[in-house]
Amino acid sequence: MAPPGGRQRRLGGWRGPAGGSGGSADSAARRRAVPRVPRAFRFCDHGNERKTQAEGGRRVTAQHPALSRADINLSDIEFWGLPLTERQAAFAVLRAEEHPPFFAEPETPFAEPGPGYYALVRHADVVEASRNPEVFSSGQGATSIPDLPVEFNEYFGSMINIDDPRHARLRRIVSRAFTPRMINKFEGDVQQVAAAIVDDLLAGGPCDFVERVAARLPLTIICQLMGVPDSSYDLVLRNTNIILSGMDPDFLSEDAEQAVGQLLGAGAELADLVAGLAAERAARPGDDLVTALATANIDGEQLTSAELASFFVLLVVAGNETTRNAISHSLVLLTDFPDQRELLMADFDGRIGTAVEELVRYSTPVIWMRRTLTRDHRMNGHDYREGDKTVLYYWSANQDESVFADPLRLDLTRSPNPHVGFGAAGPHFCLGSHLARWEISVMLRELLTRIPDIRAAGPPDRLLSNFINGIKHLPCTFGG
Repeated sequence: MAPPGGRQRRLGGWRGPAGGSGGSADSAARRRAVPRVPRAFRFCDHGNERKTQAEGGRRVTAQHPALSRADINLSDIEFWGLPLTERQAAFAVLRAEEHPPFFAEPETPFAEPGPGYYALVRHADVVEASRNPEVFSSGQGATSIPDLPVEFNEYFGSMINIDDPRHARLRRIVSRAFTPRMINKFEGDVQQVAAAIVDDLLAGGPCDFVERVAARLPLTIICQLMGVPDSSYDLVLRNTNIILSGMDPDFLSEDAEQAVGQLLGAGAELADLVAGLAAERAARPGDDLVTALATANIDGEQLTSAELASFFVLLVVAGNETTRNAISHSLVLLTDFPDQRELLMADFDGRIGTAVEELVRYSTPVIWMRRTLTRDHRMNGHDYREGDKTVLYYWSANQDESVFADPLRLDLTRSPNPHVGFGAAGPHFCLGSHLARWEISVMLRELLTRIPDIRAAGPPDRLLSNFINGIKHLPCTFGG
């Protein structure tokens, strides 16, 4: 996965389990089994527009300030620091236009701007482009709007930036980690890790929800799937944060040369980690995804060290960051919409399936992916030319009024719910969507049944990024 113009600061070392006494031997063992996410710094409050329920506040979901097309520039990082309601209003304006809007490319510290791009903001356009990969290609870059310089390809040229048939062959390798046998195994692992996290939360009391809860579950599970040792969890978290940091100056230097160095350094650290693991697996194969990748045979050839590194970067980044943000947004939304929380708890088993789909729709952790036209093409009344860049805005598609009734209202019983929070149907649909759904549902079950009064205690501290709808910090409270 390429850094999409992004920026994240180094986090501190692992901490031991939270203090406190009591608890069963099982809960103590679970706490020992799950490493603590590194202590976070206090960051700036981009987009912190929400008051807590205790302060008498509630997110405005029905009314927006009037905006004109001339006021909206999706390539300006300042746009992504606007309050959430203003950005929602802006995308509503863009969806109402007759044709997909065109924007100049954003400035980044690692690439020269290109000719510009069409923003696909309607659900119909995103779905149609996704199901037509022969025309809307990922091969020239999917996670960066500007074309990346060659030095980034060693770490960020993963299968997300490749078309079929090679993409299909590579995807089959990764799918080995998601066989029925492996799924049964990780479902049990998720339950054990989630229970340990809540044990620790109860022992430690109110805290930063992102650090103590949301980040820990997906980090632990993806590292277990990959065969990453516990001692390297800190390294994985730190470097995935850097890679998906957006333009947030709290995480990445505002000096262009330093920023490029940080991004390439993060990729290099992860590449060094997987190279060491692959060497170990060559001598002693394991039942993990690194073994599957290191021993894979594609068209009669093994993966190169660069392909292995970029594969590893994609999987640990995607498996960590996106689910973490979905869980963080879930607590915000269940605090902002208490009626929906009450509805869920009245029949948790019967509603958690549709609830997870709606929470993913509303939060949409990955905001966009890029595609490039391979030939002239007409789609939904608009003519595109060979070489045109298009950016598929999943976040906007999931708010499309023509598809979702009252899209800014959280409705945990919404059905049907054809959201594109995991991408749209096509070869690049999220391979780990089943795992992500399971992690979210298990974490919510543990939290809401064991700590029924947990809620967000303040506004989320949002990541300044045009690519990841991230939450850096979120205070939570419970127990009075």
